[in-house]
Amino acid sequence: MQAAPGAGVVRMFRWGCLAYGAALEVSRGAQLVGTGLRSRVIDTHCHLTFPEFADRLEATIGLAEQAGVDGLITIATTHPDAARALAVARRFARVWSSAGVHPLYADELEHDFATLRACAREDKCVAWGELGLDNHHAEPSKAVQLKVLHAQLELIADARSAAGAGAGSGAADRIDKPVIIHCREAFEELVPILRASGIPGERFVFHCFTAGPAQMRLVLELGAMLSFTGVVTYKNAGEVRAALELVPLDRLMVETDAPFLPPEPRRSERPCQPAFARITAEFIAKHRGVAWEAFDAQLSANTRRFFGVA
Repeated sequence: MQAAPGAGVVRMFRWGCLAYGAALEVSRGAQLVGTGLRSRVIDTHCHLTFPEFADRLEATIGLAEQAGVDGLITIATTHPDAARALAVARRFARVWSSAGVHPLYADELEHDFATLRACAREDKCVAWGELGLDNHHAEPSKAVQLKVLHAQLELIADARSAAGAGAGSGAADRIDKPVIIHCREAFEELVPILRASGIPGERFVFHCFTAGPAQMRLVLELGAMLSFTGVVTYKNAGEVRAALELVPLDRLMVETDAPFLPPEPRRSERPCQPAFARITAEFIAKHRGVAWEAFDAQLSANTRRFFGVA
């Protein structure tokens, strides 16, 4: 069993995407996980190191497998969490991890970027992040968030070029992995920062997209991928669905952000399960008018291409 994160988990629960979901209308229903249709869905963003899953990793992953969710990416929020996430990924064949500092954890501790780089070098770690900006809350301050964001972008750009890798640096030392972006009420500010980072726009994915068409156009112009959670299924999330309609099918992925944001009609259940990624995927396929087999194949191709998972 992995050590549980500290006070930052409480902060994440209070300040994360869940705050958006709580403001939307709740409806109830009954639906089994999955419908018996073949599926290759990968939950591209969950937090298996959070306390909600501390004593139930095997059961959580087993439930996902039963639902046709073919893999999970457990996402880091700090450098100690990146190490914990990597340890979880090493335990399970169809689990991968990321390495980064979440903007709402920017002031929590002295960040060890060497640890992030060491984690990112591992094969089971398939992405940097999540990192970005969150303007919904006054704390951490904008100055602190920006400092940590720029430090990570510099680290990633440096790793991509292998500069500063020490003696013998070269192609073998390069770490060219995609970047998971947290962006809340910060699109107009964050997109230009990412554009100026030197990292190609197509290497970013904006996770848990909960904004509208105007913000979606900024992300699409950058060239980034988009990932949707259960929020897209909520009755009052019309703007999110309008934004979804703009996304080319080859730039779309799904996630749960578990233990947060369960989709309808499982919204009353806590914690959200990675298995529920299948429900969100089926909802999007129906909303976009795409047959499940074709959508599932496209979603799988997108995820495997972007994250480099087999």
